[in-house]
Amino acid sequence: MVRNRREELYVTVPTLFRCPISMDVMKSPVSLCTGVTYDRSSIQTWLSQGHNTCPATMQILPSTDFIPNLTLRRLINVWIQHQPSSSPGSTTPSSSSVTKSEVVEIVKNLNGEVDRLSSLAKIVEFVKCSGENRRFFVNSSDAIVSVVGVLVDCDVVEVCEAVVAVLDLVVSENGGKEQLNKEILKGDRKFLPKFLLILRKGKLSSRIQTARILEFIALDADSQRKIVEEQGLLYELHVFTSTETNRFAIEAGISTLIAVSTTRPAKKELVRFGIVQTIGKILSGSETARAVVEKSLKLLETVATCTEGRSAIGKGEECLSAIVTRLMKSSKAATEHGVTVLWSVCCLFRDTAAREVVGKANGLTKVLLVMQSDCSAAVRQMCGELVKALRVVNNKDKNYSKSCLASYDTKTTHIMPY
Repeated sequence: MVRNRREELYVTVPTLFRCPISMDVMKSPVSLCTGVTYDRSSIQTWLSQGHNTCPATMQILPSTDFIPNLTLRRLINVWIQHQPSSSPGSTTPSSSSVTKSEVVEIVKNLNGEVDRLSSLAKIVEFVKCSGENRRFFVNSSDAIVSVVGVLVDCDVVEVCEAVVAVLDLVVSENGGKEQLNKEILKGDRKFLPKFLLILRKGKLSSRIQTARILEFIALDADSQRKIVEEQGLLYELHVFTSTETNRFAIEAGISTLIAVSTTRPAKKELVRFGIVQTIGKILSGSETARAVVEKSLKLLETVATCTEGRSAIGKGEECLSAIVTRLMKSSKAATEHGVTVLWSVCCLFRDTAAREVVGKANGLTKVLLVMQSDCSAAVRQMCGELVKALRVVNNKDKNYSKSCLASYDTKTTHIMPY
């Protein structure tokens, strides 16, 4: 009898249901690109601390994105439902201490609260707990409107950071970014100055969250224009990207700049701020993460679509050399972005000084290697034009040209390197 009673008190948790970090039953399982699944809150904490590896395998992560493991979540929920609720020793996921009804009440009275920081902290606790809670919050009437409304008459950085913490947790949920876009950018009230305040005075995690939110809500040309035209905001995003050493901060900053810099005036401003030099330094770093390299080259490709951008890249020897070095060493997308930048400067802009820099950096060999890889037809065509442009430079040193091309053996008959 004693033995049976003890067996009732303890529940064996399947190993698959435990988070490899916290060792607790997962509430919101998500999978990294390595295939390993973690509880959302645990892996978010790990990544926000500056780690760029998978905790279980210690592999460097080419991307820090994760996707919900819905199948595992259903299995965990079914397993929980079949556990005896009265077992004092049962190990089941702990729920938020804040209930749904309490959150509804908090949201209703939020803008009249004296201690709004405490109320926002409770909302953060609630939405952080599970995907179900986040969806409930997004679908609750005027929940996002009320939280964003706190920013209207608030100049306290800590309160603004708490608002951003809530928004960052729910913006990726279905309908979240559309609601935020409508409230922040389409309404009459001015919220963007508060985002600028956080970028200038907030803590690192809050600045990362702010950049991510701006990226999410830059849904259309009008939204992108409003973000760029907010005085000082584009500049602070550049400063954030250029001065931080945390890879997640750099990645968030670059991603946001890509999302908002769709017009020529925005690109010209970025060039004036020194974005080419900033990206050159990032690409030259020996420990730059692959995801950051890819996004850096994509931003350069964006900037290279305007004359000022091509001119600045052509004058940036460090940047050009770094682009050549990164070809074929990162992802396929990164290589194709890099080739497009080189083509824009060396062929479209016909910058002879840039051609010399690329040639000295062994650019001809790299471009020929790209041509033999599994690149797109458009990139292969750009490579062909680059070969012709760089051949003229390299012919100044015939010995270099011969040694460079002697080992080039291709079955692509339409390429004429000589």
